Amino acid sequence: MLLIILLLAIFFSDRVISKAARGKLYSSTEAIPYNKTGLLPGTSKYLVEGHLNPYYTYRIDAAVRLLKAGKIRYIIISGDNSSIYYNEPALMRADLLKAGIDSSCIYSDYAGFRTFDSVVRLKAIFSQDSVTVISQPFQNERAIYIASREGIAAIGFNAKDVGTRAGFKVQVREKLARVKVFIDYLFGAEPKFLGEKVNIP
Repeated sequence: MLLIILLLAIFFSDRVISKAARGKLYSSTEAIPYNKTGLLPGTSKYLVEGHLNPYYTYRIDAAVRLLKAGKIRYIIISGDNSSIYYNEPALMRADLLKAGIDSSCIYSDYAGFRTFDSVVRLKAIFSQDSVTVISQPFQNERAIYIASREGIAAIGFNAKDVGTRAGFKVQVREKLARVKVFIDYLFGAEPKFLGEKVNIP
């Protein structure tokens, strides 16, 4: 019985979140509309074996292309900074700078521990009512749904995805993360941290 409930929850969550993003995902810098601000969700730069994480690399590449195409003016890099040994925003910032992005375009959100936190803080801390989320399609869809619940007009710019075989665990985790979105709203979840507002001109 519990298994049936879980499968129904996964099916329902996946369907609703995918539907919310319909017509709002773009893979071309030419086709995507302009937004003042982009949101780059964090992920680890390196895999456990020490190799570069392709999800990270592809997101950085997508963010650079979008900024250089002039389709966003500012970018908020939002990730986990839970210890002195792990700082996703600092790594992303360094790689954006290395790619030639001006530092004045970059804002760091050090409390983006998960997509929910990153999107809620986008409005609560950075006062943004519209955004272009820059990630793989599956995360873009979930972020767009959360944004719709928060009164944020969001579209997604799709970074290159990782093949099904290499990304199988991530895809399974994504299905459960979609269920968690509805649990969060059911129980009135809030970001782990809020804090002082940050002004983006």
